[in-house]
Amino acid sequence: MQFDRHRRLRSSNSMRSLVRETHVNKEDLIYPIFVVERDNVKEEIKSMPGVYQLSLNLLDEEIKEAYDLGIRGIMFFGVPNEKDAIGTGAFDHNGIVQEATRKAKAMYDDLLIVADTCLCEYTDHGHCGVINEQTKDVDNDKSLPLLVKTAISQVEAGADIIAPSNMMDGFVAKIRAGLDEAGYYNVPIMSYGIKYASSFFGPFRDAAESTPQFGDRKTYQMDPANRREALRELDSDLHEGADMMIVKPALSFLDIIRDVRNTTNVPVVAYNVSGEYSMTKAASLNGWIDEKAVVMEQMISMKRAGADMIITYFSKDICRYLDE
Repeated sequence: MQFDRHRRLRSSNSMRSLVRETHVNKEDLIYPIFVVERDNVKEEIKSMPGVYQLSLNLLDEEIKEAYDLGIRGIMFFGVPNEKDAIGTGAFDHNGIVQEATRKAKAMYDDLLIVADTCLCEYTDHGHCGVINEQTKDVDNDKSLPLLVKTAISQVEAGADIIAPSNMMDGFVAKIRAGLDEAGYYNVPIMSYGIKYASSFFGPFRDAAESTPQFGDRKTYQMDPANRREALRELDSDLHEGADMMIVKPALSFLDIIRDVRNTTNVPVVAYNVSGEYSMTKAASLNGWIDEKAVVMEQMISMKRAGADMIITYFSKDICRYLDE
C-alpha cells in the first residue's frame, strides 16, 4: 500500500532547517525598558525577574548591551517622580522618556526609538486619560489633546515611531493630524489599537507604577471574549492613518494576530506582555521548563500567526539564543 512519507523532511537537523517555514530574527525584536527619574537606580522588578527599573544616569550600559546584541528597536516606559491628574509628565519637554530618547539617539543614531504614547504612567489615578469627575470614567475627548501633545514632544526628542496605547476613540486620527500639522509627516504610527483588558498586564503595572487607583480599564480596553471587535478597531485605525498595528497581549490572542494578518497588509506587531514573560520566567526558575526552548517556541508561534515584529522583554535572551 502506498502512503506519504512526511518524515523524509524531518530526518536531520540540517534537513529540518532547510524546510523551516518560520523564522525569528533579531530585526524582528523591540525591547522595552523602564526608566525612572530617581538617580542611581537599578532595581529588579520582583514580578519580572531579569527586568529592571533603570535611572537615566545608568541607562547607557543597558542601551549598549542591547545594541551590541543586535537589537535595533527600543521602547521606553517612563516612571516619573511626580504625577498629577492630567499626566503632565507625559508631554513635558524634559520628561523622563524624552530625556531617555535623547540619550539613546546620541549614542546610536541608527537605533529606532518607539515611543509609548499614553498617560497612565504619569497620572496620579493610573488611568490612560483625564477623569470626568461626574462619571468617574475617562473622558475620551478631553484626553485626546494631551495625547497629541505627548506624541509631538516625543518626536521632538527624537522618537522614530509613535505607539499610542491609550485606546481612546479617535486617538490615531488626532495624533496623525497633530503630527502632520507640526511637520512630522514621515513619523509612522504603530497603533495599540487592538489592546484587550487583559489579566496578563499585572507585572507591567508593578514595573511602570501605573496600577489604576480605582476601577479598571474595561470601558476603554477590549473584552477578551471578543474577536470581531478587533477587526472594527483595525478598520478604524487604518482609516485614521495607522501605519502598523499592535495586538496586545500575544499568546492568548494568536487567533487575533492571524485575523489581522489576513485582513491587512500593514506590518503587524505582537506584544509579548509582562504576564506572559513572568509566567515563563517563574516556571524556568523552578526548573519546570527549558526556558530557551519554550521562549523560542512562543516567538515562533507569534511569527507563524502572522506577526512581523515582536515587542518582548525576552529580546536580549533571544539575541543570545540566536547567536548560539
